[in-house]
Amino acid sequence: MPVGNETAEKIAEHLLQIKAIKLQPAQPFTWASGWKSPIYCDNRIALSYPKVRTYIRQALVKMIEEEFGKPDVIAGVATAAIAQGALVAEAMGLPFVYVRSSPKDHGRANLIEGELKEGQSIVVIEDLISTGGSSLKAVKALRDAGSRVTGLISVFTYGFSKAEDNFNKENCKAISLCDYETLIAKAVEANYITAADLHTLRAWREKPEIWGK
Repeated sequence: MPVGNETAEKIAEHLLQIKAIKLQPAQPFTWASGWKSPIYCDNRIALSYPKVRTYIRQALVKMIEEEFGKPDVIAGVATAAIAQGALVAEAMGLPFVYVRSSPKDHGRANLIEGELKEGQSIVVIEDLISTGGSSLKAVKALRDAGSRVTGLISVFTYGFSKAEDNFNKENCKAISLCDYETLIAKAVEANYITAADLHTLRAWREKPEIWGK
């Protein structure tokens, strides 16, 4: 769920304005989970737009302080959330680390880059949440390193029940600045999507695990 309607709507407007939302019903995207999707949300494009980038950073900082207080460390999930996480850490005057999807195959073979001390509290920054698999892999790595993960905040979530179940199982609070329903509502309002697109997106949203197969 998004943490605030006004913030969620503003994020959705920004993502649509900078064309971070890609629609390809005829040539669906394939996610890491193997799911097919007619829509792709590329939040990294926001990094190229200073005003949008700043708004997202400020919204993340505000929500972290409201929902989790001030942690000892900010962590970003590689690769998409490294930049956002570093911006947030800088704004909050906090140390920053990031978690790789897999350990380096050379050098120190690190999975976590940066310095951590056992028992430190950490808030994890994520780009977006689909099933939650990659996000929770990062959470596990940080916990295994002796850190206390107080929660995770993402820029965007598709709001799948599977993701909610996964986070609940791992006892990890997860919140997002914006969600799928808010984005689609804004896309319709802005004539960004057609009636045919909306039908496809609704059909996909109901059963994403089998759509397109």
